[in-house]
Amino acid sequence: MSSENSILLAEKTDGVHTLTLNRPEQFNALSEALMAELQSRLDEIACDDQARCVVLAANGRAFCAGHDLKEMRAHPDEAYYNQLFADCGRLMQSIVELPVPVIAKVQGVATAAGCQLVATCDLAIAVDSARFAVSGINVGLFCATPAVALTRNVPIKKAFEMLITGGFISSADAVGSGLINQAVEAGQLDDAVADLVRVICAKSPLAVRTGKAMYRRQHEMGLTQAYDHAARIMARSMMSEDVGEGIDAFMAKRAPVWKGR
Repeated sequence: MSSENSILLAEKTDGVHTLTLNRPEQFNALSEALMAELQSRLDEIACDDQARCVVLAANGRAFCAGHDLKEMRAHPDEAYYNQLFADCGRLMQSIVELPVPVIAKVQGVATAAGCQLVATCDLAIAVDSARFAVSGINVGLFCATPAVALTRNVPIKKAFEMLITGGFISSADAVGSGLINQAVEAGQLDDAVADLVRVICAKSPLAVRTGKAMYRRQHEMGLTQAYDHAARIMARSMMSEDVGEGIDAFMAKRAPVWKGR
């Protein structure tokens, strides 16, 4: 468990890691220190064989307001910016490559790299009052790196509209465009996320890990290559103990007992 004064709070319960952005006065802007702390935690979770799921949450009114603009302006150097955005890209890819699902628990506004963070997570649930934007264009900076995640979630014309106007969309629009999975009332956010975590953790841990890796990889392939890859994954999975147990339990009308292998 992290100290309450930490910029990132971390806890683990029954294989569920909860990482909470904790710079509420700065709207949880992604400072260098916060990105480094988040990267370190993700690296640790990637090595945790007992991890089942990750919840990415935030304290305060905003989920994440993107990069820390004051910190960025204090270093007017292209080499610095190259490293900053490279570090951000590595952070986002670490979420994608994490072997277990990552759920964004969005309690407030998410803009620029904050919206990128939501788009990068495997799943996202937000309060119905949350809003989303890639607003760099409003300060003369096209949100190029957030565009990478956004265009992999949102239809191309909708994504470009968000990127070129910097305008906000509502949680309802975010659900409709595929940016998030659900929008719920503020008082229901904890339960909605807990319900999703519970469903995921009830599945075979081997199937969940296999499924996330396969899903992400096939998405980047052509159709024929994707089917070839998927067929090999299915065949290999059929040889696992968990699949045998799952099928036997289904036929016997009993709950399966997963072994994770």
